[in-house]
Amino acid sequence: MTSADSPSSAQEPRPEDDPVSEHEPSARPAGQPDPLRGSRTSGFWSAVLLLVVLLLLLAVFILQNTQKVEVSFFGWDGHAPLAATLLLAAVAGAAVVAAAGVLRILQLRRRVKRGRKA
Repeated sequence: MTSADSPSSAQEPRPEDDPVSEHEPSARPAGQPDPLRGSRTSGFWSAVLLLVVLLLLLAVFILQNTQKVEVSFFGWDGHAPLAATLLLAAVAGAAVVAAAGVLRILQLRRRVKRGRKA
């Protein structure tokens, strides 16, 4: 057996040398969108998975913070679970941020409208 006959010296066929691959159609014809591109459905699915993870973390937070705490707010005094108190404070903070964002968006829309009239 010579060195030319040994399997280690045999050259592997390259894809560009393969006659079958030359005649195969490409993955997608030119001008057609990629079938694996992102879509609204895939975005929705990602959002659902993210929300499920957040809900699991929220459930763990609530289950670990069940002790009662004293809450005072504008003269109202009471006792509530720590988790509920913190979640209400977070929701109130998010509402303030959302209100500021909505006001800014409305302000910018008004400015754009005035700019189009001029």
